[in-house]
Amino acid sequence: MSRPVVAIVGRPNVGKSTLFNALAGEMISIVKDTPGVTRDRIYADVTWLDKEFTLIDTGGIEPDSKDVILSQMREQAQIAIDTADVIIFITDVRQGLVDADSKVADMLRRSGKPVVLVVNKVDHFEKYMPDVYEFYNLGIGDPVPVSAASRLGLGDMLEIVTEYFPGGSDEEDEDGRPRIAIVGKPNVGKSSIINRLLGENRVIVSDVAGTTRDAIDTGVVHNGKEYVFIDTAGLRRKSRIKEELERYSIIRTVTAVERADVVLMVIDATEGVTEQDAKIAGIAHERGKGVIIVVNKWDAIEKDDRTMKEYEKDIRHVLSYMSYAEIMYVSAVTGQRLGKLYDMIDMVISNQTLRIATGVLNEIMTEAVALQQPPSDKGKRLKLYYITQVSVKPPTFVIFVNDRELMHFSYTRYLENKIREAFGFRGTSLKFFIRERKVKEQ
Repeated sequence: MSRPVVAIVGRPNVGKSTLFNALAGEMISIVKDTPGVTRDRIYADVTWLDKEFTLIDTGGIEPDSKDVILSQMREQAQIAIDTADVIIFITDVRQGLVDADSKVADMLRRSGKPVVLVVNKVDHFEKYMPDVYEFYNLGIGDPVPVSAASRLGLGDMLEIVTEYFPGGSDEEDEDGRPRIAIVGKPNVGKSSIINRLLGENRVIVSDVAGTTRDAIDTGVVHNGKEYVFIDTAGLRRKSRIKEELERYSIIRTVTAVERADVVLMVIDATEGVTEQDAKIAGIAHERGKGVIIVVNKWDAIEKDDRTMKEYEKDIRHVLSYMSYAEIMYVSAVTGQRLGKLYDMIDMVISNQTLRIATGVLNEIMTEAVALQQPPSDKGKRLKLYYITQVSVKPPTFVIFVNDRELMHFSYTRYLENKIREAFGFRGTSLKFFIRERKVKEQ
C-alpha cells in the first residue's frame, strides 16, 4: 500500500520548516526568520509509531500577494494541497489570528481534504492557551497547540493526523492490474508517449481520477491484458510556475511512483540525461520500483553506428546507482518502438515478482563465497550462514551473518551481481537486509 501524503501549509514565517525538520528528524528545510525563505517544496518519508507517511513542506501562502515569488509559492502549496491526503494548517500564536490565516483557511476548506489546525510557538501551554482558543474562529476544527522548536505537543498532533489516513486494505492492493507511472522533467514528451500508448487501436477501459491524487489513472487493454497508466504529465498545464523552480514537480512524482509497479522514466534525447533526471529517477530507485528509461525524440538525433552505445554510456554514468534499469529508444512522434514498451513492462513486472527458492539461493551464495573469500577485520572473518528471499516488489533478501559490521557494501554488491548472473532480475532493484545470528563456538 502506498504511503499517505501529509502537507504542511500556512502563511510564511509561522514555523512550517521547523515543524517539518522536527518530524523528518533532519535539517532538510532552510529555516530563517525571513518570509519566503522556503521557496521549494521539500518532501521526506516519516515513520511515527507503526505509521509511515510522506511529509511535504511548502512555501508559505500569501493569498493576495502580487509578488512573483510569493505567487509561485502559492501555486506550489496548491499542488501540495491537491496531492495530500491530510493537511496540517500551521498558524502562529505569537502573531495571533490574522486576516491572511482566514483566507488560507478558506483555501483549505475548498479543498475538501482533512485539515488539522496547528497553533505553533506554544512554548508554555498555561501561558498561551487563552490565545490558542482564538483560532476556533477559523471554523476548521479544534486547534492543536504545539511548539515545533521545543518539540512539544507533536505526538498529540500526529495522533490526530494519522486518524485520517486511509484504512489498511487499499483498493489498489486488490487491483491486480500492473500500474505504470510515466515521469520525467517537463516537456520531454510524457503526454505524447501516453497518448500514443493509450490511442491507436487500444481499448480504453476506464478513465477515472486516481483516488485522492491529482494524477489521472487510465485503464487500457493491450493484447487482451489490462494495464493502468498513472499520468503525471498534466501538472505542467495546470501550473504557471517558472522553469527555474524545477523541483515543484517532485512531490507529484513521489506520489505517482509510490502507487506504481513500474516507472517509465522519460528522457529527452535532444537534451541528454541531466542531474534533474537523476533526481527523478532516484525517487523510483529509493522505492524499489521497476524502472524503464525511455529515451524519447530519438528520431531527432543524427546517428551513426556508435550513437546508441555512447548514449547508453552517458545514461549509465549519470544513473550509475541503477545499472539494472532497462533502456529503450523511442519516438512519440513516429511511434518508433513504442509498441515494444508493453513487452518490456511485462518483463520487468515478471522480474519484480520473481521468487527464488531458498535452497537455490544458498547454493549461489556458497559458490560465491568459494570464488571470493568474505572480508575480515583484525583477524575476524565474515561468515555467511544463510540467505532467504522474504518478499517481492522489489525482490528482498535477508542474509544471516556472524557480524554485520564485517558485511561491507562491496561484498553485498558482489552477491547481488552473482544472483543477477543466475536470474537476471532485469529492470528491478534488489534489496538486501543483513542480520546477525550468533552461533555458539564448538
